Amino acid sequence: MSVKHAVFRPLLLVGLSALALAGCTRGQSDLRDWVAHEKNKKGQPIPPLPVIRTFETFAYQDQNERDPFSPSSAEMQTSGSTNGPRPDENRPKQPLEMFSLDSLKMVGTVGAGSSMEALVKDPGGVIHRVHRNEYVGQSYGRITTVAEDRIDLVELVPNGTGGWMERQASIAVGEK
Repeated sequence: MSVKHAVFRPLLLVGLSALALAGCTRGQSDLRDWVAHEKNKKGQPIPPLPVIRTFETFAYQDQNERDPFSPSSAEMQTSGSTNGPRPDENRPKQPLEMFSLDSLKMVGTVGAGSSMEALVKDPGGVIHRVHRNEYVGQSYGRITTVAEDRIDLVELVPNGTGGWMERQASIAVGEK
């Protein structure tokens, strides 16, 4: 290849590129007119700012009074930790007290009358014999009645103010 061709080829490419770009700018007058027209249009009106409401201030003057969210001394005496039912923390726990009441299932009874025993199945599948005045469940549930179709019991649950309250519960045959 000669020196003449080596210089001519890049010049030819630059010239053709310039000619191609010049052709792209023709016929854009309608585009320029449209852009100018859009710029001159009026925009949408801006909505007014919302009215800011002022609130009446209140100065709290009862700092030295009783807190309305804590129990009063009268409430503490009637439902506090000194009066009302309490669980016996000193008695030994019975085997069914380690399970929640809803995980236990009554499967039947043995005996009759006042000597009737209930058969209760724990979550592990072990069947236990229970009598009146025995404890089941995690809420200190004491059995009050053993019937052929159910066990009635009284649970002790926290009342929210440091004391305890009694709640009736039962386990029926075939539940679950």
